[in-house]
Amino acid sequence: MSMKRLSILSSGLIAAAAGLIAASLFFPWWGMEFFAPQYPEGLNIIVYPDKLEGEIDIVNGLNHYIGMKGFSEENFPELSYLKYLIGGLAALTLITAILRRKTVLYVLIGIFAIGGLLGVWDLRRWLHDFGTDLSPTAPIKVDPFVPPIIGENTLANFITNSYLGLGSYLVIAAFILILIPLWKDR
Repeated sequence: MSMKRLSILSSGLIAAAAGLIAASLFFPWWGMEFFAPQYPEGLNIIVYPDKLEGEIDIVNGLNHYIGMKGFSEENFPELSYLKYLIGGLAALTLITAILRRKTVLYVLIGIFAIGGLLGVWDLRRWLHDFGTDLSPTAPIKVDPFVPPIIGENTLANFITNSYLGLGSYLVIAAFILILIPLWKDR
């Protein structure tokens, strides 16, 4: 046989990765917490692959004062199809586990890497758009800003913390699991 087959253990790791990817659909992928003296308990925006949760209305009310567009599921068309892309990735990962072919694994890793880079780019693009496309008629004038994907940002009396959610960590763990066979079956 000219094509190298992956071991049963490697196939099991890849199948486990498929399970982690599928499970990630049910957990938040990213979020922001907003703290200020008037909100010491904090306000949240929590992003799932198909919806937004948290105190969106309060955050939008506050963001109106600086001229920022409102957060809503309608403003993020990705939320209408992202769960299908993630489900497709889980299915492709499971197919890779079943076929046990290194060439298919290489394709999967490429798709995974490109998808991850596109996801980070898209989130960065949205953060840039929301923080720099401020209404010139806003009651409070602030300099354009770009909230970080991960980390802390201060704007006026608000401290914002951006963080990855459990769904993102499940996908990162899945990616690590699909890389292990490259080393193990070399």
